[in-house]
Amino acid sequence: MAGDHRHCDEFFTDAEKAVATQAWDEALSSFEQFQKATLQHFATEEELLFPAFEEKTGMRMGPTQVMRGEHIQMRELMQAARSALVAKDADDFSGYGETLLIMMQQHNTKEENVLYPMCDQQLSAQLTDLLPQLKARIQAPNQ
Repeated sequence: MAGDHRHCDEFFTDAEKAVATQAWDEALSSFEQFQKATLQHFATEEELLFPAFEEKTGMRMGPTQVMRGEHIQMRELMQAARSALVAKDADDFSGYGETLLIMMQQHNTKEENVLYPMCDQQLSAQLTDLLPQLKARIQAPNQ
């Protein structure tokens, strides 16, 4: 899952570079790839990983709930940033993009350093079955 964070980040970086040169079509295309990959990542966590963790631990209001809340905030920021790209507004994109980038970095750090290790520990017996499902879901087209 941490590797997928990097994969998503690459599209975001491409969008930022395209905005810097006012290559608006390229920026929108890269951002849409970022948005699609990120939303697929969120869905994979929310529909497979988090429920498995919650079922095993009984913790439904703990770290997974925090991550879901952050996913909601990031979805809103992505939509605002996309709207700025459609409007070819570099300043608005930069503002929303910077906020989104900071939030993603903090979010990914929490997942990679706290939640994912907890999942590895709690779901060790299920990882043989769960990992292929997670990988397949991340690589699947958006549903």
